Amino acid sequence: MTARQLVLDCDTGTDDAVAIMLAALHPGLDLLGVTTVFGNLAVADTTDNTRRVLDNVGRSDVPVHRGASSARDRSGRAADASPAVDWLVETLRAATRPVRLVSTGPLTNVALALAADPRIVDAVDQLVMMGGSHRIPNVTQHAERNVWNDPVAADTVVRAGFRRLVMVTLDATHQAPLGHDDCDRLRRLGTPAGVAAADLVEERIEQYAGWGGPGARPAAPVHDPLTVAYVIDPAVLMLRHLLVDVETTDGPSYGRTVIDVDGVTGQPPNGHVALSADRGRFLGVLLSTLG
Repeated sequence: MTARQLVLDCDTGTDDAVAIMLAALHPGLDLLGVTTVFGNLAVADTTDNTRRVLDNVGRSDVPVHRGASSARDRSGRAADASPAVDWLVETLRAATRPVRLVSTGPLTNVALALAADPRIVDAVDQLVMMGGSHRIPNVTQHAERNVWNDPVAADTVVRAGFRRLVMVTLDATHQAPLGHDDCDRLRRLGTPAGVAAADLVEERIEQYAGWGGPGARPAAPVHDPLTVAYVIDPAVLMLRHLLVDVETTDGPSYGRTVIDVDGVTGQPPNGHVALSADRGRFLGVLLSTLG
């Protein structure tokens, strides 16, 4: 079976790092390259982190391209030129078979690539993004951080006409948390990737201390790997074909993804939205790939 071509666009922190390892190590994926963007950290740091992760799992052959350092302004421009955007456009223009594009950070690079050449949508069989929320925000009372960091870019992407857009929301990622027992299983794999993933998830569990309320077992959502896990095993997510809008107007709803779950607008859907996930299948993908 021919490996699926994949491009990963990320703002590498702890959970992006696990997503990178999945994409780099799964035998069914051909990771063409990784583009970086601001978000969890400044883009210089997310780029350095990305290279370190790939080096750690023996995939220093995967090219890393530094991307946008800030969000787009109202006219659609970013503050700096980006080698990542040039590479994205050139790679997708040259593609001879469909590419899966996975984004786990702000969508700035993708939106800038679309501005440079809207026809690149034809080279992408699916754009899978970690971002947005229906009932569970995390940076304001309405918004998820990746979308909130650049709502103009997110709005551009959801309206771009990708043949299939998959939105992995916080509602889904919060249904697939990992705990200390899961970290023990990852560490017992004995591989550099398994050990690194265990360390990264343990760090997240500490950051999410008290998550889940009184009496809950310590655990943390590990958002970004769910996007790559879906590429590997689509059954990890339950999808609904829905209309998604992004709020770009300044105010308390800035950065909110408005998801028409009840079909009240009567407008056609533009995205396949994950509002729930299968934790067991997700863990299985992690264990089989990182082992």
